[in-house]
Amino acid sequence: MSTNNKNRLMPLLLAICLVAGILIGTFYANHFSGNKLGIINTSSNKLNALLRIIDDQYVDTVNITDLVEAAMPQILAELDPHSSYMSAKDQEAANEELKGSFSGIGIQFSIQDDTIHVNSVISGGPSEKVGLMAGDRIVEVDDSAFVGKIVTTQESMKRLKGPKGSKVKLGIYRPGEKEILHFTIVRGDIPVKSIDAAYMINDKFGYIKVNKFGETTYPELLVSLAKLSQQNCEGLIIDLRDNTGGYMVAATHMVNEFLPNNRLIVYTQGRKAPRQDYTSNGTGSSQKMPLVVLMNEGSASASEIFAGAIQDNDRGTIIGRRSFGKGLVQQPIEFSDGSAIRLTIARYYTPSGRCIQKPYVKGKDSEYEMDIITRYEHGEFFSADSIKQNKKETYYTSIGRPVYGGGGIMPDIFVPQDTIGMTSYYRMAVTKGLIARFSLDYTDKNRATLQKYPTEEKLQAYLKTQNLLEKFASYAEGKGLKRRNILMYKSKKLFEQALFGNIIYNMLGMESFIAYTNESDPTVKKALEVLDKGESFPKAPENQQAEQIDE
Repeated sequence: MSTNNKNRLMPLLLAICLVAGILIGTFYANHFSGNKLGIINTSSNKLNALLRIIDDQYVDTVNITDLVEAAMPQILAELDPHSSYMSAKDQEAANEELKGSFSGIGIQFSIQDDTIHVNSVISGGPSEKVGLMAGDRIVEVDDSAFVGKIVTTQESMKRLKGPKGSKVKLGIYRPGEKEILHFTIVRGDIPVKSIDAAYMINDKFGYIKVNKFGETTYPELLVSLAKLSQQNCEGLIIDLRDNTGGYMVAATHMVNEFLPNNRLIVYTQGRKAPRQDYTSNGTGSSQKMPLVVLMNEGSASASEIFAGAIQDNDRGTIIGRRSFGKGLVQQPIEFSDGSAIRLTIARYYTPSGRCIQKPYVKGKDSEYEMDIITRYEHGEFFSADSIKQNKKETYYTSIGRPVYGGGGIMPDIFVPQDTIGMTSYYRMAVTKGLIARFSLDYTDKNRATLQKYPTEEKLQAYLKTQNLLEKFASYAEGKGLKRRNILMYKSKKLFEQALFGNIIYNMLGMESFIAYTNESDPTVKKALEVLDKGESFPKAPENQQAEQIDE
């Protein structure tokens, strides 16, 4: 071959070698480097690739399912404090609470001395139908002994709850009976009420306590309003303290009962969620009813939507302490195994345009969860002056009152936490659970006598004659709490309120218990004062009133 021909072939040979080198390099990279190129091509495949590598190459055997279950909450925690993962069991429990019913035997119980004590039997439920009574002890479940260390709240719920129509056989020890009694109970639907109390607190004003916003809350409210209307209710207190929220639609339906037509209740908006307005339709039954809403640091989410709509529309007065500050909207997304994520898809905004979500740092859930304790330590529970509003997020209600975003809903009237009579002795009695245990023990031993007093007023009058504080002190000392007479009598009022309240609850139920505690509640007293003075409808600021007069 001539020199000229060799020179012409050299570029071709170099090109062939280069292509061959690339192909060989790619082959070895794909087959001998842990599929590195495949992993880094798209970040969305990284997690799946990581799990495959761990399953294939990790030094020890790994349960990939458990690893995923543990990782899911950590991933969602990097987004915001309210995006979360729920196992199938937790999701089922959460749904039952908000849907308004579950399948079970229909009792409320506590565990004392490793035994289930029946505190009360739900009226009309399966247990009442077969003859279970408050004060009974469950000692057998399905012909097997159920006492001792195995008796935990979780294990008890597991054995007593079950599909509707299924049966459970219980062995019951009943004080006064020589033999163990046996009952076969057919499980049924047990209602879970979201309104704990609805009653006339005096001859003019009504009171409604809402513990959550579930599927049945709005219908329960309508029934409560009708009941109070029949008793000539002239003004209303709605208590949302320690109500952590629930379904937003329940809150919007409830607010609609109090607003005139075409008032904005709330709106939501997110990156992939276009703005959606929720407005009143003018069909509410209580549009002109004087209204006071009670809130505290435990009031969150749907509670804040309700209170924000009332406050921004100047429809009523908010009384209590600053609310929690949750302004994020979650959408539940279920997986095929029954587990689910609750993913934040939008923020909600009150009618004035404010988002009341308090600040958070992504991935710092522990700091976020400590916020309530931080507020307490800074004195916020005791003085409104310690609360620093974000003046950069100032908005205005319909009549021009300033309100602030970025940290919950500040009440129109602040009522500090009552600490009168608090001592270390009382705090220890509460922490050790001794007050609740003594109250249940006292109720059990005196149930026949206590049943003679069918109302809260009559039962309270009887309890005042029983010197319960001395009896409690002897009981508590036997349980390891040293008697401290000076501290005990300094806390006498707190002890009597707690002891009387627990016994009233054990005998007469939640509404009677709430009615009793409201008698000495300073926030409720302030609400009644506002209603009695006819001051529940907010007034415009003085400069705003002057402008209206000039016009």
